[in-house]
Amino acid sequence: MEAGVFECHREEETVDTESFQGKKQKIIQPTSLKDPKLEKLKEVLVYWINSTLKPEHIVVQNLEEDLYDGLVLHHLLSRLAGVHLPVEEIVLTSTAQIHKLEVILEELDKRLGLQDSSRIKWSVKLIHNKDLLATIHLLVAMVRCFQPELDLPLNVEVQVVVVEVTKSGIKSDVQTEVLTEARDAGSDSLSNTEREDPIEQLLKLEAHKVNTVKKAILHFVNQNMSTMGLQVADMDKQFADGVILLLLIGQLEGFFIPLHDFNLTPVNPSEMLHNVTLALDLLNDTGLQMSSVDPQDIVSQDVAATLKVLYALFKKHKGK
Repeated sequence: MEAGVFECHREEETVDTESFQGKKQKIIQPTSLKDPKLEKLKEVLVYWINSTLKPEHIVVQNLEEDLYDGLVLHHLLSRLAGVHLPVEEIVLTSTAQIHKLEVILEELDKRLGLQDSSRIKWSVKLIHNKDLLATIHLLVAMVRCFQPELDLPLNVEVQVVVVEVTKSGIKSDVQTEVLTEARDAGSDSLSNTEREDPIEQLLKLEAHKVNTVKKAILHFVNQNMSTMGLQVADMDKQFADGVILLLLIGQLEGFFIPLHDFNLTPVNPSEMLHNVTLALDLLNDTGLQMSSVDPQDIVSQDVAATLKVLYALFKKHKGK
């Protein structure tokens, strides 16, 4: 009786390999899935999607799980390229999801300038099957096309196992898959200094040069805060609780931030972090992408982080 059960299971597990012949599949090695660079890239992409789609009240937590049905990609295409496709907003069946992805990816490939199918590293099937590798390739291409100023982690690579079914059996090979280049495409001729963040460059200069720039930004800040009767004397410390930063953003962008949305007199790090996070979210909403700045760094009085935010505001509004 036991032998019969065993034979039954063997019969059920028989696979028709002919239908898979000639097809390749790439699987990320488990060790690469834990690579800090890959984790950082995923975090930046999630943050980018959520900041882009915040007006739509769409929140993504997991790249593979949240993009497979086409809803998020549909909204991204609409927000980034102003394209409104004749597809249903929400589709529940697998067939409808695949059809929706076909329409979206066809339009996206055109927008990305990828008529040559050999250069496309994603497909409807891969995205719908929640393939992380294909999903990241697609999102990176979208960032490079629609928002090239966004700082993605450079030189992100993963080890993948390429599995191919042939008539003689299954072949496998380990390869390196590049997700982001060591430098942005088209910037090969630039020196490391020219590619570096301007604030990072500034902080490597002599102290008097750094102070000159800080004084110019401080003058700009106080010019705009004077109408509120506020004065900033210590740039390194007075932005740490987020209050003046929020008031400055409201003043420059011309909108009022309701007092109940933030802590006007924060008394602990948690309230400070809430204020600074809100400030950076507002900047993202106005088009100033601050994905490279961690709110906690500003609360911790990190000079570089504070300067990056103020410099971005200074560049945008100095001529007004």
